[in-house]
Amino acid sequence: MELRLLVIGSNGPAQFQLTNAILGREEFSKAVTGIPSSMKNTGQLAGRRVSVINGPNIYTKDISEAKRKMELKRSKCLSVPGPHALLVAFDLEQISLNDIRMPKLVTKRFGVNCLRHCMVLLAYEGPLEGGALDDRVLHSDWHLKELVQKFGGRYHVFSKNWRDGRRDMELLQKVEWMVASGGGSFFSSRTFQRAEASVRKEETRIRRQRAVEMERACEELEQRFSGEELQRQRQVYDYVVGAEIRAEAEMDNGWLRTSLARGLGTGLALGAMMGALVGAVEGPGGMVLYGIIGGAVGGAAGGAAQVAIDNLEDRVTPTARLNFNSIFINRFFPSARV
Repeated sequence: MELRLLVIGSNGPAQFQLTNAILGREEFSKAVTGIPSSMKNTGQLAGRRVSVINGPNIYTKDISEAKRKMELKRSKCLSVPGPHALLVAFDLEQISLNDIRMPKLVTKRFGVNCLRHCMVLLAYEGPLEGGALDDRVLHSDWHLKELVQKFGGRYHVFSKNWRDGRRDMELLQKVEWMVASGGGSFFSSRTFQRAEASVRKEETRIRRQRAVEMERACEELEQRFSGEELQRQRQVYDYVVGAEIRAEAEMDNGWLRTSLARGLGTGLALGAMMGALVGAVEGPGGMVLYGIIGGAVGGAAGGAAQVAIDNLEDRVTPTARLNFNSIFINRFFPSARV
């Protein structure tokens, strides 16, 4: 079974260093201290298959509040039906008073019951051996002690060097123990359930939209294969296409599009209202003129998130979907025989 790990960062690169450490590869460069949009990567942690979901840092000032809320919803869609663990990442050397507030902010975004599925992850530059670090976390540094206690006393110190995998098994065991102690299941809530329903509905819509294309691909497979080999290749095709459709539905679905439309409409309305108020000084004509200008500015602000999302989707969605079947078959079955 795949473990779904939702990584949460307060600020800085800690959450991205954690993702690199979990996956055992440099998914994020050292220069990355924040991302504008939520994303998911898959790999293995100590031999266990995992998917790791990252989003914008909670304290980031690089995105609007509307964009922040949108990406929070997207992170939930990327981890449906729900994450097995929420890993809250910090830099061990830079714990601040703001970080003490993280449990409250996490529960505000994911629900009170999520704390039972949370663990503190502390990035550290130096050697990890010995009990000095544990003594520091649990006794010496009151900031750290209070932070860890608020998350149920669960924590793990990991190396900022993703190549150092000596503590991978220990981290996996801590996560599995936390999951088992919570009943062995993943965390869910009403919003996660809504996200899952929206993703499933989007998957159905995409499959219906691509029905002719997929049927044509199956006919092409039938021309190349027969018997048990045909059945095997059909299974491979169904799996790969299903994964592609699932990924597309998680990144963009009705729940996210509805939220974006509301944001755009609010931006238009507020911009027009403020423009009209400013224009009132100039009289009736000014109200009309500045109302139009304000509406345009507000709409642009409300739609800015869509531009960022479209740019991201350009990178994750095939640009020539009509050719996908032929590309897939030629790539994976180049030496097919009837």
